[in-house]
Amino acid sequence: MLLNVSHINKSYGEESIIRDATFTVDEGSKVAIVGNNGTGKSTLLKMIVGEIPADDGEVTLKKDATYGYLAQYQEDSFGNNILDTVLSAREDLLLMEKRLSEMEAEMSNVSTEDMTKFMEDYHKLQHQFDLSGGYTFRSEAIGILKGLGFEGDDLQKSMTELSGGQKTRVSLGRLLASAPDLLLLDEPINHLDLSSIMWLEGYLSSYKGAVIIVAHDRYFLDKIADHVVDLSYGKTTVYTGNYSAFVAQKEINQLSYERAYEKQQKEIEHQKEVIEKLQSFNREKSIKRAESRKKTLDKMEIMDVPDKDAPKMRITLEIDKESGKDVLDFENVTKSYDDKVIFSNLSFDVHRGDRIAILGDNGTGKTTILKCINGLTDFESGEIKFGANVTVGYYDQEQQGLTESNTIFSELHDAYPFLTETKVRNTLAAFMFTEDDVFKRIKDLSGGERGRVSLAKLMLSKSNLLILDEPTNHLDMDSKQMLEEALNEYDGTLLYVSHDRYFVNKTANTILELANGTLTKYLGNYDDYIAKKEQLFGSTDNSNVAGTTSENITAAKLDFKEQKKIEAEKRKLANKISKIEEEIEELETKKAKIDEEFIKPENMTNSAKLNELTSKQNEINERLEDLYQEWELLNS
Repeated sequence: MLLNVSHINKSYGEESIIRDATFTVDEGSKVAIVGNNGTGKSTLLKMIVGEIPADDGEVTLKKDATYGYLAQYQEDSFGNNILDTVLSAREDLLLMEKRLSEMEAEMSNVSTEDMTKFMEDYHKLQHQFDLSGGYTFRSEAIGILKGLGFEGDDLQKSMTELSGGQKTRVSLGRLLASAPDLLLLDEPINHLDLSSIMWLEGYLSSYKGAVIIVAHDRYFLDKIADHVVDLSYGKTTVYTGNYSAFVAQKEINQLSYERAYEKQQKEIEHQKEVIEKLQSFNREKSIKRAESRKKTLDKMEIMDVPDKDAPKMRITLEIDKESGKDVLDFENVTKSYDDKVIFSNLSFDVHRGDRIAILGDNGTGKTTILKCINGLTDFESGEIKFGANVTVGYYDQEQQGLTESNTIFSELHDAYPFLTETKVRNTLAAFMFTEDDVFKRIKDLSGGERGRVSLAKLMLSKSNLLILDEPTNHLDMDSKQMLEEALNEYDGTLLYVSHDRYFVNKTANTILELANGTLTKYLGNYDDYIAKKEQLFGSTDNSNVAGTTSENITAAKLDFKEQKKIEAEKRKLANKISKIEEEIEELETKKAKIDEEFIKPENMTNSAKLNELTSKQNEINERLEDLYQEWELLNS
């Protein structure tokens, strides 16, 4: 056992946030903490690391175990530039590296009588440096930063130039490079694009230490978690398995408990009726039997009233009229910003009943496509045509369609003035705005509340084409599920951009992957898309998922010649890796022989020979470092 959380309680005023939180984390285990907004997930992490005190209870970490914590909002700077900041996670190696360099500079000035002791100290430190990963930690740090979306000149950027999101990514990289026994990560993927999220999934899945994760990305949790701690209803319940297993088991447990509770309530009611009847007989034996039954009833362990979920969003998406078969033609569209071409001659079409998700890394132009369709931004050339009887409902992730000075009530009433006050209030109640909440100003709402207002307006539009930009941002787990169910019942056409792969998996029947200014079409949901990528490219690492092929290759038309080309590239890569591994083996052998030369009596007192051996050893170490780095990049 690595971590034990025992009977932790936390309240703010009269509101109990966490009640009797108890669970353990074993070495190497991957634990997800889940619950809707406001259930205390981040608070629990802060209590575990001692950032805030618990009201009572105890947190125990295994003796000598190390931990690292990434908060949601973290802008700490530990170095001058990005690479230095991440490398500073291994201060021990940097100090050893510096000392080795100093000793190498001092070597030629060491007297003959002191040389033996000096070289013993040097080799001892060098051996410790090697065992601690000193010759690979720089390439490992670069690999981590590449996985998180930094490479090339980015690594030398000053920390003062970075945005808050970029600093959080660097902080995550620094934390991963420190490799503690326990990682505690609060929303680690908030500032990552799809490629980086997938890289992090692979990294954490194979991470030797334990991980505790708070995240709203259900697909991410599915890939990583082997245990789930649920904070619903102010208490903790531990489930074994990933997120999907938790959802299924929680539903079974809830139904089972509710049935057992109902059965017990019926039994209690029955016993009370029997006792009352026996007492009414007014006979000595009947009264004694009634008293006996009452004692038994008093001793019964009464089950708590079943926990009921908090109020959930209720959304029903209907269409006013059906569109024609051809819904949208996006033909040869070119868009630029400040002389930078976002995409050129981009084309795709949408037909009635399509449920299309546009995927791609940040900055590729996904949201720009939606804005072009909705007339919110101009484009240089091409044509965008709607089909017959198409009515559009647009959900903007930035919520720019909301009037800041409006109340929630007036926002809906202004958009749909023909609705009665009762209809507006009923609609808002369906989105969890009741009583005086409806008079809150738009400018005072949280991201989640603004999202629910936008969805309410979308529902009332009864449009037959919904265009959604990151619709699950700011929604809690339950609200995401409600939206998924509503979209699956929707009779219209759907086109959206989303980073939420679980949402995409539940709602899409077509994937358009946007990369390098081109679109690649895949039929099916997210799992089908990943399976096809694996079939075509042999893996789903960053390069393939990001769609870095320069041509717009559709899955259905990948011909034999193209497959042969891909296979040839794979063989070429495998040969290059094999040659690097052979050279590494040769150099390691040479390095071992030099180590043997150092300890020969005739060499230990020969400073010229020692300098020669040290020079050769340094050359080998430098070449090995380059080879290790090249091998890692080829295998990433």
